[in-house]
Amino acid sequence: MRLTITSLLLLLATELHAADGKLIATPGISQFEGSGGGGLVPWAQLAGYDSREQWSANAFCSHGNVDDYELNVCGAQLSFFDRLELSFARQRFEVEALDTNIAQRVFGAKLRLFGDAVYSSWPQVSVGIQHKKLDDDLIGRALGAETDSGNDYYIAASKVHLGAVAGFNWLWNVTARSTEAHQTGFLGFGDEREWVWEASTALLLTRELAVGVEYRQKPDNLAIRESDWRSVFIAWFPNKNLSLAAAWLDLGDVAGAEDQSGSYFSVTGYF
Repeated sequence: MRLTITSLLLLLATELHAADGKLIATPGISQFEGSGGGGLVPWAQLAGYDSREQWSANAFCSHGNVDDYELNVCGAQLSFFDRLELSFARQRFEVEALDTNIAQRVFGAKLRLFGDAVYSSWPQVSVGIQHKKLDDDLIGRALGAETDSGNDYYIAASKVHLGAVAGFNWLWNVTARSTEAHQTGFLGFGDEREWVWEASTALLLTRELAVGVEYRQKPDNLAIRESDWRSVFIAWFPNKNLSLAAAWLDLGDVAGAEDQSGSYFSVTGYF
């Protein structure tokens, strides 16, 4: 099924003409919770290539595989006039030890407040919300979670510095997130909020190729400790219709399983 969806995305990205109001690669890829940005972190940039006179639609699928877990995500994004992004992601987290999976839906919205990641002298700043809802919270409640749904709120700042590092374009993003989620929601939600930090940085080696790292701080509100997440990624943007990304993940301890690391792949079609 995942291969069928991915093949369809590739076909559509080849056949359709995308919105083209931004520099190639500057919207980033698709974050695993559905927002535009990096693989782990939502950025201030909106998901599509739409200008202030355009709108755009994207679809994506991602696959993560670490030692004891597997994550599969598909979703879509709409971006309107470089001002508002709406997103949806359907996540399935497979737990090999229990021979089960945890499914979650994420509905997102992001609003650009001011600035432009490339053309203004100050960063682009956006605010966003991710509403998360589990299909079944049995495992989360067994570990002490209070409920099966919750909201994450965030504010992000991004900037692209042209030719800043040895002639290469340099991007950075910092995100502050208010969350009540345990393991991004897969283990349910609590009744206490915590502010956490997230960050991304990348070098554009060419107009179409970027390499970078990401960091995501995690809250620690369950009896089972949460580790911060890290990744090293490479992303390829052959045109404004398609992006492909691969990453190495270091998730630390996840739900009692130690030293979880592995691979992550994502494809996005921009229409």
